[in-house]
Amino acid sequence: MSTVLGIDIGTQNVKAVLYDIDTQQCSAVASAPLALHQTKTGIAEQEAQWWIDGLHAAVNQLEPNLRGRVVAIGVSGQQHGFVPINRQGQPLAPVKLWCDTSTTAECDYLMTQFGGSGACLSELGNLILPGYTASKLLWFRNTLPDLYAQMDCILLPHDYINFYLTGTKSMEAGDSSGTGFMDVRARQWSEKMLRVIDPQVDLRDKLPDIKTSATPIGTLLPNIAQKLGLPPGTPVAPGGGDNMMSAIGTGNIRSGVITMSLGTSGTIYSYADKPVVDEDGSIAAFCSSSGGWLPLICTMNCTVGTELMRNLFDTDIVAFEATLQASTRGAEGILTVPFFNGERTPNIPAAKACLFGLDSQNMHQSNFLRATVEGVTFSLRAGLELLIEQGLKPEEIVLTGGGANSPTWRQTVADVCNMPVTILQNQESAAFGAALQALASESGEALGDLTAKHIKTDVDACRKPQQTSVDFYTEHYQAYQKAAAHVEDLYR
Repeated sequence: MSTVLGIDIGTQNVKAVLYDIDTQQCSAVASAPLALHQTKTGIAEQEAQWWIDGLHAAVNQLEPNLRGRVVAIGVSGQQHGFVPINRQGQPLAPVKLWCDTSTTAECDYLMTQFGGSGACLSELGNLILPGYTASKLLWFRNTLPDLYAQMDCILLPHDYINFYLTGTKSMEAGDSSGTGFMDVRARQWSEKMLRVIDPQVDLRDKLPDIKTSATPIGTLLPNIAQKLGLPPGTPVAPGGGDNMMSAIGTGNIRSGVITMSLGTSGTIYSYADKPVVDEDGSIAAFCSSSGGWLPLICTMNCTVGTELMRNLFDTDIVAFEATLQASTRGAEGILTVPFFNGERTPNIPAAKACLFGLDSQNMHQSNFLRATVEGVTFSLRAGLELLIEQGLKPEEIVLTGGGANSPTWRQTVADVCNMPVTILQNQESAAFGAALQALASESGEALGDLTAKHIKTDVDACRKPQQTSVDFYTEHYQAYQKAAAHVEDLYR
């Protein structure tokens, strides 16, 4: 039996999935937690070494005999993180992450110097948002000039893991499209934006070429193979950003499918055969890792909100689900606008979460938990509406991420969005997508054929919208929109 290994470098943990090609089943899944340095000033950082340690911890949990059957490896990683390395391949600073909002001033500078939002959308396809890599690179140049002078190469999180595994510096179109210095239409680095970041240095010399094929970027180094208990010389696929790999892992490589990820952040995206750039830049006009484009809405707060509420009430996952099931739809009037970590859609980095509708009768634990789930889901519905306005025609929502493990949350998504919700047997969609890309890279088989063959639906877990709840949430969503508008005015 042969297996492929999918690795996902997330914000909260590193996951490793072994997928058996012959039985079409995941033979093993392991994970290792990651620390996160986060401050009230918007800083969110991790050390790249933590990813390496987590990678070893996760992979070494897998049975040695299963690891010995690996024929290909694929890596998924959190998008936008900035990993500057020197000539010796060592990271020069802690990695600023996708959720770091401390570089808002740098974003404003880049947008202004480039010619404004219209020029960014016209020439890049994207605005320069605080989470993106571009402002982090400018911050590094301005704040740590001595270290900046030592920078030999710019990588993203999954690229750094690929480099660790193979010794090859490589980048691919999907993950690269989230940097803010790539022309997503042409799939090329933007010389103009890179010149704005540094007029003296041609930063294209610090960036690998953008890879658009699924052929392996290299093979597993012998010393790394020995440490991980994997066959030396195993081919490593290009991999990609977590959203791009999750798109593959959920079969979102054709029109009509919407993937909604209930992870640390909330994301909702769909495949498109041409770039999707809206007039105000609310949609991230990313490239896919399957040859097309991946218009995406990202909200900064999804399970972040529910985890904060669970911690507030000291509620474990089992009790959380039981409480949701017993709670009242609409949380007895409580509305949560869940901007706990600021927000990207709408773009309000300084935003805070707010609760509306509290009274002496509804202040119960169940209502706070329910209102948070509903508020997060409302924010994602707003994103879905933006995608539909651009002509996308979704037929189903494939739900993934940790929140998808909640039956109540699944039904809430179906009712709020008035759309069937599909749940897949393999819920580790990013790592699974990386494994499928690795299989395509190793076998040469078309990715569309592989996803059709290997992605399986969990029929019993799927949900259909219930009309009574759909009608209720249609009205409740309008109230949420008013509340969210007030929060936007307050923190804009």
